[in-house]
Amino acid sequence: MFDRYEAGEQAVLVHIYFSQEKDTEDLREFESLVSSAGVEALQVITGNRKAPHPKYFVGEGKAEEIAQAVHATEASVVLFDHALTPAQERNLERLCQCRVIDRTGLILDIFAQRARTHEGKLQVELAQLRHLATRLVRGWTHLERQKGGIGLRGPGETQLETDRRLLRDRIRQILSRLERVEKQREQGRRARTRADVPTVSLVGYTNAGKSTLFNQITQAQVYAADQLFATLDPTLRRIEVADVGDTVLADTVGFIRHLPHDLVAAFKATLQETRQASLLLHVIDASDARIDENIAAVNTVLAEIEADEIPVLLIMNKIDMLDEFEPRIDRNDENRPVRVWLSAQTGAGIDLLFQALTERLSGEIAHYTLRLPPQAGRLRSRFYQLQAIEKEWAEEDGSIGLLVRLPVVDWRRLCKQELDLTSFIV
Repeated sequence: MFDRYEAGEQAVLVHIYFSQEKDTEDLREFESLVSSAGVEALQVITGNRKAPHPKYFVGEGKAEEIAQAVHATEASVVLFDHALTPAQERNLERLCQCRVIDRTGLILDIFAQRARTHEGKLQVELAQLRHLATRLVRGWTHLERQKGGIGLRGPGETQLETDRRLLRDRIRQILSRLERVEKQREQGRRARTRADVPTVSLVGYTNAGKSTLFNQITQAQVYAADQLFATLDPTLRRIEVADVGDTVLADTVGFIRHLPHDLVAAFKATLQETRQASLLLHVIDASDARIDENIAAVNTVLAEIEADEIPVLLIMNKIDMLDEFEPRIDRNDENRPVRVWLSAQTGAGIDLLFQALTERLSGEIAHYTLRLPPQAGRLRSRFYQLQAIEKEWAEEDGSIGLLVRLPVVDWRRLCKQELDLTSFIV
């Protein structure tokens, strides 16, 4: 039912330039996508056009060239680095006598290979079904019309209509399940909000090094590889940040230029972690020649999921790929950290990242000298749990003197939970 092809297949790649300047980086990224899908590229066909051709996307001469290349190389699939209409795919398939997959179909295939969790598989299936809904006609050309005669009288529905109905039912089922997953995630987020636990979400272009950084910070064993979309399923881990306390770090799916809209919609539950974060760590490959375009692509997706208002700390990763570059923190006019240069691979600059996190998350720090009566032992143990006690001494009347330093949010929370703490301030 799906246009899935087995990993290890061989393909002819097609990339068309629509401007005077040939941007070879786009083609290189497409080749990386193909490699990530486990497909061997036998031949790459490029061309120039001012606008897509309505019948074949490429011109008729170029379409014939693609068909000849398929015949000569015996490729089993043609992969386009562009979004094709269902009619264009159908016309090209008739001409080439093999399957034709566009950029969206290729990304969906990679996502289907990488999904590990039940939620991830549901999200991929939803995106695939939405993509497939417009392309159903191609699989049932022999059953498009109702037929009469013995053995051919059916339920009054063409095979195509039956398929569309089944497809709509399945999409409804998946949306219902994903809604339950989203409610569970929402409960977890509410609990963290009540406990004043901040969430820091890693975002960035695919293959920028988010999962490597996540593993370096949390010592987790999240799958990380030098390939596009290595991470698909979101992972949450608890970390300790000085003067802030417990913080949740979320690793999310990477973004890419021309990310299919169906995918953004399907991964809404996953990307919710990004939308509800206290701070976004935008991980950037500092060694990439297309830094500005990659940042713009990520910002576009953040705007699409309504996460563009959340504070951002830029993480310039992979400085080990630059010549003699030392880790550092860049600050703005108010002396707040705005950019951290580090290497997730070697661990250089991770201490600076934690320093920047402390400054960006801690806000105001409260300093108080308290005198607690002997019966306030439980309150004293709460301060120890928060690692807020800098000095402790015994007074002559049996009371305990404390010098405490903790984030204002923790102080306010204690004031709500305990009796008014201001009565103990000296």
